[in-house]
Amino acid sequence: MLRGLNELTLDSKGRLAVPTRYREMLERHCDGRMVVTVDRDHCLLLYPLPDWEEIERKLVQLPSYNEPARQLQRLLIGYATDCELDGSGRILLPPPLRDYASLEKAVVLIGQGNKFEIWDATTWNTKRAEWLAAGPVDGNLPPELVSLSL
Repeated sequence: MLRGLNELTLDSKGRLAVPTRYREMLERHCDGRMVVTVDRDHCLLLYPLPDWEEIERKLVQLPSYNEPARQLQRLLIGYATDCELDGSGRILLPPPLRDYASLEKAVVLIGQGNKFEIWDATTWNTKRAEWLAAGPVDGNLPPELVSLSL
């Protein structure tokens, strides 16, 4: 389970050191093999390879004549890049993906259960403040969330 928020720094080559608390689990689950891609919110998504392969199978089965589905395929599959934990527990984020998410130095790695989101730290803080300021969204909850109790 990938959870928690981690403030990290990209090195000069664009490598991200995955926090040690995740490394052993990632080694067991996917031999350190992962896939990084873009998200519509201009952050990056980092999946263990087996979890990504399941999502990719679903994406390629979407109807190609459905324009929103096609756009999602183009973004997620088109930008998907294999990466692997190196001997120091780092992954290299390719320049086009770093550019897409405006990643320079200070980043935030946020566990989302089956994946991580990688955000530019300033962008994350701005977005988080916007979401919190927006207040409750009770009237717009999908049916799956109406009965969720936290």
